[in-house]
Amino acid sequence: MKSVAIIGAGITGLTAAFYLKRRGVPVTVYEAGARAGGVIQSSRQNGFLAESGPNSILETSPKISELIRDLNLEARRFYPNPAAKNRYVVRDKKPIAMPSSQAEFLTTKLFSARAKFALAREPFVPPRRDGVEESVAEFVLRRLNQEFLNRAIDPLVAGIYAGDPHKLSVKHAFPKLLETEQKYGSLLKGQFFGASDRKKSGEISRRDAKLFSFDEGLQVLTDALAAQLGDSLKLNAPVLKMIQSDDGWRVSTSSGEAEHSSVIYCGTAYKLADLKIESQASVDFLAFAEILYPPVASVVLGFRREDVAHPLDGFGMLIPKIEGFKILGTIFSSSLFPNRAPENFVTFTSYVGGERQPELAALPAEKLFELVCDDLRALLGVKGKPVFTHHHFWPRAIPQYNVGFGKFKDLLNEIESRAHGLFFAGSFRDGISLGDSIVSGVNIAESVGKTFLTTDGHGL
Repeated sequence: MKSVAIIGAGITGLTAAFYLKRRGVPVTVYEAGARAGGVIQSSRQNGFLAESGPNSILETSPKISELIRDLNLEARRFYPNPAAKNRYVVRDKKPIAMPSSQAEFLTTKLFSARAKFALAREPFVPPRRDGVEESVAEFVLRRLNQEFLNRAIDPLVAGIYAGDPHKLSVKHAFPKLLETEQKYGSLLKGQFFGASDRKKSGEISRRDAKLFSFDEGLQVLTDALAAQLGDSLKLNAPVLKMIQSDDGWRVSTSSGEAEHSSVIYCGTAYKLADLKIESQASVDFLAFAEILYPPVASVVLGFRREDVAHPLDGFGMLIPKIEGFKILGTIFSSSLFPNRAPENFVTFTSYVGGERQPELAALPAEKLFELVCDDLRALLGVKGKPVFTHHHFWPRAIPQYNVGFGKFKDLLNEIESRAHGLFFAGSFRDGISLGDSIVSGVNIAESVGKTFLTTDGHGL
């Protein structure tokens, strides 16, 4: 029986492989690098835990919880410290807690009276029905105002996508916003009336979803998935070419070639553009090179607790572009989850670069440590030098779902319909968050698994 080939051992590929294997479908996972896990990389040194990529997962779908349960990782899962309840946004060079209730919103200094009035009138702004695709900035300006764009949406976009709200498509980057407007006529109305719909579906809004990680960081998850695959996981095995035959696909790597019933591509868009393919239908991947992945540097710093003036009673802080700082935002890692720093020490994870200042991401580590320290001193009252430093540079970090991104989704659908047995899943198709990537892996495993098991047992 031929196995299903999975290209890419990031969280999507590992999840898809795990669930296909549980269905009794043989798999072979090809990973170009020397390790599984993709952007998830956790490392511990001298009592400090550093995440080189994402720091947490939002539990937006029951499928995410099911994966943790199926891997027997529930005892190692940590939810945030209840004391870390605040989410800060910088205004006038100071972190201000985001309001968590209507009463707090009315009194917060984060927004002016004009912005508060704009939110109050939002339910009376008619939805747009002409089908024209808007950027996130255009959507926010139409429904709210410039201050909300500058003070709330710009830092949010920087924190999620490291992107530019004037380029990102609201339809593709934040589809729930557009769906809410179209269904309920208003974002505020959607918050009230959409709760029952979400309850029926089992889905949880990102606003209400719980964050979680693990005792030794997110790599606990990908390591557990990789361990389940055993010899089915092939490291240092970049796929060089794929050739479609009458009954499957021949996949060529640097160490040889193998026949497979089908192929699931779970890598990046820019690597897909370089992949050579011969299929019975005309297929061209070159267009996917147009998907932008801006550079981002992750900088983790540890300090003595006594050297930080801020109470650190929150998730972290986001920084609007108009504030003029170098970092996009900072996670208070040791406040959020336990075991991130030794006793009487704290850990910060900051991000630099993105669409806002891409040139900064590639700076040498020592220069990045310096500029991040400068910003933390100004914003959090940090003094002295860090006692722990960790740095990772991502030359191509996060796919940008910019205006016009629909053409790439349409092309993926077209290729799947024409090249039988070839499938796509992952962050350049189904959403950039880790939760999105997990759900993408679960869904593609269900789809391919059903197709595989309806054959006569000899593969597709």
